[in-house]
Amino acid sequence: MNTILSKNLYLVKEHVGMFKAANNYDIYDPETNEIIMECREDRLGIFTKLLRFTGYKRMTPFDIQIRTPEGQQVIRVKRGISIVLSKVEVLDEKDQVIGMFKQKLFSIGGAFTVFDANEEPVCQLKGKWTGWDFKFLAGGTELAHVSKKWAGIGKELFTSADNYVLQISESIPADHVARQLIIAAVMCIDMVLKE
Repeated sequence: MNTILSKNLYLVKEHVGMFKAANNYDIYDPETNEIIMECREDRLGIFTKLLRFTGYKRMTPFDIQIRTPEGQQVIRVKRGISIVLSKVEVLDEKDQVIGMFKQKLFSIGGAFTVFDANEEPVCQLKGKWTGWDFKFLAGGTELAHVSKKWAGIGKELFTSADNYVLQISESIPADHVARQLIIAAVMCIDMVLKE
């Protein structure tokens, strides 16, 4: 596991774009303001690109690579076509499945269960219906918290760019698979729950 994943605080900035099909983000270290990871959707087919501009956008497949600025894969997140509920796979730097997310059918504010590679539950992602606020919970313990950072009224009104702050609990060991799954899930919140 890459040592970048041992941090507890990340700032995720979506690339600005009025007419964009791909979801691309930069992940910053808030302490140094340096880009420490890039999230890119390079493997997007032409048919999927076209569907991203229609009402079927939420159903389109995705294959996102989270990598270092030097191009080394850290995590890969992918989903096929989604008709009703999403099932998203998470792969490590060697393209080995390390877990998945399964969307819940009835949830106010959005929710899905995060599973490990053996399909054992790791935590639940739960959102508030009143806004952009998500928590990763295991039992009653909060493992991580994601909130939307306001980017200014002009940027919010005229583009689809979002900024997020991810704070992972210090109680999660630096090399625990939950860190990879949480970071992967943050990339999926917008595409699975909020599009």
